[in-house]
Amino acid sequence: MGEVIEEAAMELSAGTYRFGADQGVMRIRTSRTGLGRRAGHDLLIEAERWSGSARIGDGYEVEAEIDVTSLAVREGTGGIKPLTDHDRKEIATTIRGAKLLDAARHPAITFRSSGVRGDADGFDLDGELTIAGTPRPVTVHGVLGADGHVRGSATVTQTKWGIKPYTAFLGALKLADDVTIDFDTALLPT
Repeated sequence: MGEVIEEAAMELSAGTYRFGADQGVMRIRTSRTGLGRRAGHDLLIEAERWSGSARIGDGYEVEAEIDVTSLAVREGTGGIKPLTDHDRKEIATTIRGAKLLDAARHPAITFRSSGVRGDADGFDLDGELTIAGTPRPVTVHGVLGADGHVRGSATVTQTKWGIKPYTAFLGALKLADDVTIDFDTALLPT
């Protein structure tokens, strides 16, 4: 076990902790590609409802769940024109729809840890991420801040989960296959 994990265990005594939207933020960041990429926007999407738990003891167990229906477009950078409120709602509807995350059939994105590795620069939390009903391995890279917040991120390649990245203008504008999920949250003892 690495130094950061040991330090975290000392600061966070053995026990169960909760985290989520009341204690932090979970965001999804997208980028664009293709010949028409200048017309599109890099999106910042926030999960308004998400929660999780972490158990520290003989091992480390982390579980988290994002309510897919709570994904809201917060900002869009780039593009020919700024995003309107109507654009944001339309994008959120597309994200939740059957062609992308299919919230009607798969209302949650879930993560369950399987192992942790750490060193002086941070930790890697290995686990299984289930998106649209498809489980795949993922590694979350994180740090425990001096303020007690855990911050981290993971890169998700959509096609590995069977999701075809959004396209427009006959494929000239595409959402990049890789999206980044990042979070910043406090851990509260239960």
